[in-house]
Amino acid sequence: MAPSSSVVAKIKVQLKLAISRLRMVQQKDTAIAKQQRRAMAQLLEQGKEESARIRVENIIRSDITTELLEILELYCELLLARTGLLEAKECDPGLEEAVKSIIYAAPRTDIKELQQARQLLVEKYGKEFALAAVDNSDGKVAERVVKKLRVEPPAPELVTLYLKEIARTYGVPWPKREETSNQEDDDDTPSGGQAVKTLEEPLSTEELHRATPPRDLGPTSPVRVAPPSPSTDNISPRVRLPGPPELKPNARMSGLKKQTSSTDARSNGANEDPGGKKDFVGGKIPDVDELAKRFAALKK
Repeated sequence: MAPSSSVVAKIKVQLKLAISRLRMVQQKDTAIAKQQRRAMAQLLEQGKEESARIRVENIIRSDITTELLEILELYCELLLARTGLLEAKECDPGLEEAVKSIIYAAPRTDIKELQQARQLLVEKYGKEFALAAVDNSDGKVAERVVKKLRVEPPAPELVTLYLKEIARTYGVPWPKREETSNQEDDDDTPSGGQAVKTLEEPLSTEELHRATPPRDLGPTSPVRVAPPSPSTDNISPRVRLPGPPELKPNARMSGLKKQTSSTDARSNGANEDPGGKKDFVGGKIPDVDELAKRFAALKK
């Protein structure tokens, strides 16, 4: 008999290989199941319900097998995480369910790596332990593993649920009989025994022309200015938009203004008549040339 440490090392390696192989098989089965579901949807769309009911059993069986492989993968991960407990001569109670479930289920699968891990576990714990696991005489094998390995036809209710789920996923109106019966019932009692309210008459064209569009119609400005509330200082407030800043006259500008006013006064005095009456050019706007002459005189 090989030493215990070498057997545990082999079990550890074989469990890693079994885990990777189990994951690959699950992915492959899931992809095949998707194709089969698409084929079932086509059969339902064509009205071949009996053929779909027979073929959907393969999908159910494939889903059960995938669930079994997932459970065995979890047990392999559990043994790999607790490899220190495998050093003992007797099987630890914390590992007994996982070990016996693998010994019980491995021959019923097509995973060679899992079957080799099973042989190493049998070599580690002996034939009597293996016989008890195969027969499940002590009931230590997980109940869900035993249930997944039972060979029995699926219940008609389960088949119907599968077909309904496939039809809903692929947008196939099934079952058609139930839909037609529901439509007939709706025609007989359209309102469920309640009186149907009469619809309002549509508005005439003139009323539609008179109607004003709602305020929310069309794009709105992101900036909104609310008018100030009235006060004693400002009884009727108005919104004032910001404009160009007010320029205050400085000393130079005020001097220019005074010079311009004195020049205008002299020109007006020259136009006075001898009778003392003044002849104002009122209302006449000087042209550009005249303004240029005035500025030239100011510069002198």
